[in-house]
Amino acid sequence: MTAPVDELVARMQELLDDVTAAGDPARHFLGTYLRTTRAVNAAIDAGRFEDPDWVTAWDVDFAGLYLDALDAHRRDPATPPAPWRAAFRTDPAARPEAHVLLGMNAHINYDLPQSLVRVIGPADFADPPLLDSRRRDHEAIDEVLAARVPAEDRELQAAGSPRTPLDRLTGGLNRAATRVLLRESRRRVWANTTLLHRARLRGPEELARRTAQLEAAAAARVADLQRGGPVLLRLAVRGFGVSLPPD
Repeated sequence: MTAPVDELVARMQELLDDVTAAGDPARHFLGTYLRTTRAVNAAIDAGRFEDPDWVTAWDVDFAGLYLDALDAHRRDPATPPAPWRAAFRTDPAARPEAHVLLGMNAHINYDLPQSLVRVIGPADFADPPLLDSRRRDHEAIDEVLAARVPAEDRELQAAGSPRTPLDRLTGGLNRAATRVLLRESRRRVWANTTLLHRARLRGPEELARRTAQLEAAAAARVADLQRGGPVLLRLAVRGFGVSLPPD
């Protein structure tokens, strides 16, 4: 791993140790994220991306947005962005996968488009072959995440999420649904990233306005998922991601 990734993993591990010792349910998403970060970086080392240096920079930048939100929450729960405030308010007694799902939702829908705009400059957007390469590397992350699903399911069981007979019956379906939802959300993320880039070209005020729209939409999505009832059914109907309105 590169020095920035070493620093990222060390920061994540230190935070995980702290929240675990405190019994904070944030440990469920953070633990999943740390294991996923290690898997992504193993894929980088294995040459699975077209531009490993760019993927590394993006990986570090993207994770930093979540870690900053978690730091802010621990200092003052009123201060993180709205999607994270909603996710961090999840009932501590909820099953571990609920905390993971809601954290993923806030991070992918709100943080990811912002991170992509930060690491894909205007010149990259003006270079179609390079932009296509960035998009393919963005999509390649799906395969790394999908490959983690069975292992993460075992981790959640070990964290205290017992499997009911229905869970065991639908386990394969749920894992397949996870793959579909990841792909669907990342398509929306790429569309939202393009819209944020166009807003950036029109100036900082327009970018701030569009980012505020994204924040509101992502927070509403987290709140929707926190309602009672079958979460996977709502995801099947409405999808995992959010969409900014067109220009």
